[in-house]
Amino acid sequence: MNEISHARALSGTGVQSGFEIHANLTAPGLVQHAMRRGEGRLSADGAFMGVTGVHTGRSVADKFVADDPEVTKEIWWGKVNQKLDPAKFEAFTADVRAYLGKQPELFTEDLYAGADPAYRIKVRLVTTNAWHALFARNMFIRPPAEDLAGFEPDYVILHAPEMEAKPEHGGRPNSTTLIALSFAKKIIAIAGTSYAGEIKKSIFTVMNWLLPAQGVLPMHCSANVGKGGDTALFFGLSGTGKTTLSSDPERALIGDDEHGWTKTGVFNFEGGCYAKVIKLSREAEPQIWDASHRFGAVLENVIGDERGNLDLENGSLTENTRSCYPIEFIPNTVPGGQAGLPKNVVMLTADAFGVLPPIAKLTPAQAMYHFMSGYTAKVAGTEKGLGKEPQATFSTCFGAPFLPRHPETYGKMLAELIERDGAQVWLVNTGWTGGSYGTGHRMSIKHTRALLRAALDGSLAKVEFETEPFFGLSIPKALEGVPAEVLNPRGSWADKAGYDATAKKLQGLFEGNFETFAGTVSEDVKKAAIKAAA
Repeated sequence: MNEISHARALSGTGVQSGFEIHANLTAPGLVQHAMRRGEGRLSADGAFMGVTGVHTGRSVADKFVADDPEVTKEIWWGKVNQKLDPAKFEAFTADVRAYLGKQPELFTEDLYAGADPAYRIKVRLVTTNAWHALFARNMFIRPPAEDLAGFEPDYVILHAPEMEAKPEHGGRPNSTTLIALSFAKKIIAIAGTSYAGEIKKSIFTVMNWLLPAQGVLPMHCSANVGKGGDTALFFGLSGTGKTTLSSDPERALIGDDEHGWTKTGVFNFEGGCYAKVIKLSREAEPQIWDASHRFGAVLENVIGDERGNLDLENGSLTENTRSCYPIEFIPNTVPGGQAGLPKNVVMLTADAFGVLPPIAKLTPAQAMYHFMSGYTAKVAGTEKGLGKEPQATFSTCFGAPFLPRHPETYGKMLAELIERDGAQVWLVNTGWTGGSYGTGHRMSIKHTRALLRAALDGSLAKVEFETEPFFGLSIPKALEGVPAEVLNPRGSWADKAGYDATAKKLQGLFEGNFETFAGTVSEDVKKAAIKAAA
């Protein structure tokens, strides 16, 4: 590139390079360079297959936020947002810039975050790898060509996955990985990890910082819309089914992971999807399957044979195998990534204890309680360090690792929006039934889809409900196509005493977690809280 092109491609980044810059290449060009550079290989269907090495997921303990004086009082400091001295942030980013400037070639992408132009930010990525540039291009919103000529970034991502962070950079002792962001400087610097999800989630953190001040609720949720224009939101942690259940052939997909709720509707932050594909089947999830088996998709840590035929059952590298693809790879999407106000809000949990019902109708107070709880249960054997029993996980607002502000900020906004817009909230268990993990079985996706469709089309609200005794949840007595013993989880257990004991155990876990936020919620929410049986 000539000097003018260099200056334009790196404007606002602080990186100075006299070497080759590949700016805003499309998928074919990026794949060509990735293959030339030996960054990975192609699947039999043409998807790019990348391996991320040691880091096969987010490195939560290595995420730090610059303690800039302008913002320090507003940040939720602690394990999620660890303080980084501003001087050390400056030293770290200076070293990352110097490292990038010495590389023989760099890849830059200019992208949008936020489908609604009123709340959109401009993002410039500078990275050492073509496949990471392709990931970002798939994941974020690709501006039209006419927007690129005068593009100046609001936020910059300096991405140096092969660079090792040093002790003097202020990160975790003995770690060579550091993900650091400064809201004052509007810079994110990533070193020592090739896991591409760090790029995606760093911008989600930025949106979670910016939007509440503008009266918009940022959400870790997927969203779709029915033929009648009814919008539905799906909250849930990884593995609970956000991507799967929102990719419904009968409803148009708005987005699969990150959205904003405004005064007038919902908008997607992204232009792509990032689906977990371990044990993915074409029969159960045809849209994600097809999107992952084509040129332009990026597959992370997915195993294939010598011919590139994928083995999606194989979790030998990680259970967190991923597929990243442009949202247009899903056949039924909402053009422009925006839709009207939510009519239904679904909170997903994968309860590996097997005691929560497949669906429950929540009151506004219960909705606030479960939003602040953010419950799911990890399954033994899927992550290092887990024992034989399921492990309860509580992530406030279904996205604690990405919340720079105090959780009550987001909780109060959700409560106000539900009341203002009259949305009905549902709790859906996509986990186990008939027993805990190891005894019971995973909830049938056929049954889950039937219950969700009935909830979203309004027919479920017309059936008779009853209150189950352990969690105070209102559950349907009967629904055509779903066995009665599935609707009431105790009925699906052969060992009723075992169900009672396990339900009481989960009650206690909920009660213990409630102590972390009990002082920030209303009396109605406190009354709706799950309590351990005496």
